Amino acid sequence: MRLCRFSYEGETGCGRIEGSAVRACRGDLVEAMEPTGVTLPLANVRLLAPVLPGKIIGIARNYAAHAQEFGNAPPEEEPMIFLKPPSSVISPGDEIVLPAVSKRVDHEAELGVVIGRRARNIPEDDNPLRYVLGYACVNDVSARDLQKKDVQFTRAKGFDTFCPFGPWIETELDPADVLVIGRVNGEVRQQARTSEMLFPVERLIRFLAGIMTLLPGDLIATGTPAGVGPLAHGDVVEIEVEGVGVLRNPVRSA
Repeated sequence: MRLCRFSYEGETGCGRIEGSAVRACRGDLVEAMEPTGVTLPLANVRLLAPVLPGKIIGIARNYAAHAQEFGNAPPEEEPMIFLKPPSSVISPGDEIVLPAVSKRVDHEAELGVVIGRRARNIPEDDNPLRYVLGYACVNDVSARDLQKKDVQFTRAKGFDTFCPFGPWIETELDPADVLVIGRVNGEVRQQARTSEMLFPVERLIRFLAGIMTLLPGDLIATGTPAGVGPLAHGDVVEIEVEGVGVLRNPVRSA
């Protein structure tokens, strides 16, 4: 099932995507939804970021080839994590704005995991995937020069517009082995399968839930493959996750 938030004639709603239509629902994507009886053509609505996350947790260096392309050692025992502010989220089609303070802003194609149930200290005999609402495309936009300068990631990952997210949430996906692709102006720059991740989705959720309470609507950006590169004014970035869809965002200078 594909769940979405959308704007139509000045009103915001949520619903289920059924073929080329959206079945509008009452309620919230992370809670029980009740169909309203209204069906809208998908082409006539504007898709929004599927949820407004309470927190966004990023995973650094989760593909060995990406760590190595910057001369970094891949983590061996535990995932490397960082936080992006919820204010960095933008919807499909919204502009990624390149801040004047940075000389290099990179795209990062990622599988996004949306939490559907409160999770804290998950027992070993409990499947972490039970706490997942579904999966989406994420672009973990990063000011690479500021990341190198600051060492920690907050400023480099935290600018407004630096977390394009969508186009919807796919609930019926096995995240173990799907293709993640990053394109700029139609050219493939990144391509890898999630089976190449050093820490798979189940392990990430269990690890994170042992540190902080994961709440419905929280977003995990699971790491990016090798091939990240700079964005320029006028570019169009596409993040594709097999079985989910394609997230497109144009780029402009501030």
